[in-house]
Order: sequence, then structure tokens, then C-alpha cells
Amino acid sequence: MHTDTVHSLIDSRVSRRAFARTALAGGLIAAAQPALGPAAAAQSADELSDEDILNFALLVEYVDTEYFTGATTGRRLEEIGVPIDGRGRPGPTVGGRAIALDGVARVLAEHLTLDEQGHVMTLRQALGSAAIAKPTINLEALGMGFGSTAEFLTMARAFEDVGMSAYAGGAPKLQDRQKLATSARIALAEAQHAGAVRWAVANANVAVPQLDALDVPPLGSPGGRLFSVFDQGLAVERTPQQVLAILFGNSTPGTDRGGFLPDGANGAIVSV
Repeated sequence: MHTDTVHSLIDSRVSRRAFARTALAGGLIAAAQPALGPAAAAQSADELSDEDILNFALLVEYVDTEYFTGATTGRRLEEIGVPIDGRGRPGPTVGGRAIALDGVARVLAEHLTLDEQGHVMTLRQALGSAAIAKPTINLEALGMGFGSTAEFLTMARAFEDVGMSAYAGGAPKLQDRQKLATSARIALAEAQHAGAVRWAVANANVAVPQLDALDVPPLGSPGGRLFSVFDQGLAVERTPQQVLAILFGNSTPGTDRGGFLPDGANGAIVSV
């Protein structure tokens, strides 16, 4: 697909509506039952429903998709017709701007943006009326990410590796086979994203920080490897609490807000 075509799809309300019709017609996942309310406390892994797990995936997708959409177009999901309403407390997305990217970085950014918008739409179609609302998101929680190609690659690497690990940790807990199949397809897409971004990071000689003790930085960083895998060749997986620790910028047990989510998360999984 030509990069101009990709850019037009990223910024098109029509494409978002067309995707929704395609998802419904194809029956990606049947509409879910109502989820827990906004005040629901975090639950143990054994108590989580399929809807809880998919809503946590949607939470993670809201954050990284707002970043990629903002970095590529300077706009918010709501502005381009991606729905963000739902259960829980809605909030604005603040910070960020379009980045002057070119070459490989531009092509990578546009394709990542289009795919991630598709993931939000897919999960919302799967959840139906149980989908959570997008909470307040601070895209400049780290004080960087929009100043250069190197900053974009650093952030893209972090979001894609964390997203992949979140699906690796959550998908096996799904009970419904159709939901599992769709989550697996998203996870495979995230793995392709992560591999492409990690190669771009290494090729650009960008050194990135380690996100947590589980993180495997790309080549060019201390302890780096080309792929985000352990010695057995298995991809990194994280629990929801480990993912939230990165998004909140705080691994202290009980933390329920901060960083990219200054007002906290929506859904059943809300704290470290």
C-alpha cells in the first residue's frame, strides 16, 4: 500500500466507519456481556472475565494509538471518528503533536497508526456495550516523544514491546475460542510491529532505556537483542499489573494512577 494512501486512511472518518461495518459483517467476535462498573477493584487473574481481559487490552491500545495518531497526524482518535465512549470515567488526551518524520520512519509510523486504530475498533466491536471509555491520557508523561525521529522510535519501541507482552500475558486466559483467536491475531500483528520497530531502532543506532526488569532492549542498547525474546526464544509476557507499572511510571503495589494515565484506568484492572 502506497504511503499516501495509508496516510489518507489514518485521517479518514469514512475509513473508520467502513472498518466498523466490515467488522460487524464478518462477525469478528460476538458482542460481550456488560462489564463491571467504573468503580470495580482489581481482581486476581483467576477471577477475570473475558470482557475484563479484552477491556485491559483496549486500555493499552487507547494509549499507544493516541500516541501514534498524534505523532503522525497531530489529531486525536475522536477527531478522526474512532469512538472512545464507554464504561468508566472518560477523559481528554493531552500533549503531543505531529512529528516531521521522513523515509523509513514515516512509512513505519503511518502503517503502525493504521493498524493500531484497527485494533481499537476491533476490540470495541468485540466488547460492544461493555467497552470501556478512553480515560485521560497524557502523551508527554515522559517529557519526550515528539521532538525527533529518535524520540519517536524510542516511544514506538516501548509501546509495541509492551503491547506485545500484554497480549502474551492476557490471551491465554481467555475462555471463548473466538475471542482467543482474534486476540491471537492482534498479538501476531503486534509482534510484527515490534520486530519492525526494533530493527529500525537498531538501524538508526538509537539507544533506548530498559523499561523494567523483564525488558529486552533492541540492539544498540546495553544488553540488547534484535528481538524481544528470552534465551529459550520465547517472547516476553507481562501481567496486567506489570503493564500498568510501566504506564503509571510506578511499580509500587497499589498505585492506581500517574504517568500516561494521570487520572487512572477504566475497567476491572486498575492498579499495580
